[in-house]
Amino acid sequence: MVELKTDTSIDEMYEAGQVVGRALTAVREAADVGISLLELDELAHQVLRDAGASSPFLGYRPSFAPTPFPAVICASVNDAIVHGIPSGYRLHDGDLVSIDFGAQLGGWAGDSAISFTVGTPRAADVRLIEAAERALAAGIEAAVVGNRIGDIAHAIGTVCRAAGYGIPQGFGGHGIGRRMHEDPPVPNEGRPGRGLPLRHGMVLAIEPMLIGGGTDGYHEDTDGWTLRTNDRSRAAHAEHTVAITDAGPRILTAR
Repeated sequence: MVELKTDTSIDEMYEAGQVVGRALTAVREAADVGISLLELDELAHQVLRDAGASSPFLGYRPSFAPTPFPAVICASVNDAIVHGIPSGYRLHDGDLVSIDFGAQLGGWAGDSAISFTVGTPRAADVRLIEAAERALAAGIEAAVVGNRIGDIAHAIGTVCRAAGYGIPQGFGGHGIGRRMHEDPPVPNEGRPGRGLPLRHGMVLAIEPMLIGGGTDGYHEDTDGWTLRTNDRSRAAHAEHTVAITDAGPRILTAR
C-alpha cells in the first residue's frame, strides 16, 4: 500500500532529510587517508544526537539479514556496492567510498547516499561516480505527476547502460515515510510507461547503483550484509529522498 503524504508531512520529512544531508556532508569532509570507517560512523551518530534524531539503520534486520545492522551508516569501499558494515578499516589513498545514511525525526524518515574518492582519485572512479550522479538526476527529473515508476527506472537505466556500467538486479529504490522502506519499489532499470502512476504526495528514495566493470553480477559477503561485485570492479551509489508534487520533484535530502 502506498501512502500519500500531505504537504505538511512533506515539510516534516524535509526536516528529517536535512539531518541526513548534514551528516553526509560531515562524513564527506572528514573522510581522508587514515580515518577509519568506525570513526566516520561515530561522526554521523553525533549528528543524529545533536539533532535529536534516531537511526533507522541501527538495529535494522530485514528478512535476508543474519544479524541486525550494527551501525548508523553503510560504508561500502571499492568493490562493495551497498550495505557495507563500518569497521576499523582505515581509508587508503585512492579508495572509492559510498556512504548511505538515514535519519528518523518527528516520526518521519530520510535516506540518502553519496560516493566519493579519498586522496588521489582514479579517472575511472571519477567517471563512475559522475555517472551515478547523472543517473540519479535523470531519475529525479522523471519523478513527476503523470509519469510512472517505469519512467524513473528507464531514466536511470538508460544513463547507466549508455555509460557502459552494470546494474545489480533486485536492488533499487523504495517508498519512504514513517518507515525507511515502504511501497512502492523503484527499480534502477525498466520500461517507460509501466508501473504505478506517480501522484502528488508520493515520496520515494531514488538510488542508482552502478558496477564499474559493466557486468551485473554481485554476491553477498560473509558478513551477510555487504554486496560485492563479482568481477572485483568498483561500484558507486547515489541516492536522494524525493517528494513528488504538482510543482515538480522536491529533493528532501538536498545537501
